[in-house]
Amino acid sequence: MTRLGFFINRTLRREAPLAALSVSQEALLRELSGKSVALVGNARALAEGKAGAEIDAHDVVIRINRAPMPSAVSHGTRTDWLALATSLPQAERTRINPGRILWMSHKRKRLDWETASSPGFYLHPLGEYEALKTRLGAQPTTGAMLIDMLARSDLARLDLYGFDFFASLSLSGRRTADKVPHDFAAEAEMVARLTERDPRIIRN
Repeated sequence: MTRLGFFINRTLRREAPLAALSVSQEALLRELSGKSVALVGNARALAEGKAGAEIDAHDVVIRINRAPMPSAVSHGTRTDWLALATSLPQAERTRINPGRILWMSHKRKRLDWETASSPGFYLHPLGEYEALKTRLGAQPTTGAMLIDMLARSDLARLDLYGFDFFASLSLSGRRTADKVPHDFAAEAEMVARLTERDPRIIRN
């Protein structure tokens, strides 16, 4: 697809041509088979710890949106996959330097050509977003969508870092829980159920 074709299809909300730019979810998750995965959330509390080296020791490191990394000691430095639900300025893209970008947002109008044409690009299906939204009773966070998806893979271990469901707020903004369209209690409950029945998933 050309850049012009991309903008036309995005403007007209043609999902099929946009989805054709993406690797399949099956292929994406197959790459995690037997691997250890670190999913790094943006809770402010993570900056108070020293999990950086532990995070970077995983086979795959996944970060979210602007992926704040205030310190290598607390957050590590690697970003193999970056899951986006917002636009990413070039300076931030260069800083994070992700190996692959996953577009998780249902808002296709925010998807840019550089992201959509990047190597290994993944577009999260609208049907999965809607299904999780129904289950949670609110718009899911990027983290919740990732956890829901990754749990269905054949990964060996999924470590969650920086997930306190807004108890310490977010490193990527100043908004409080009542200013965002998410149900953090419902997401915490979802993750609690997952960790109870799936020993591969560990909340650090």
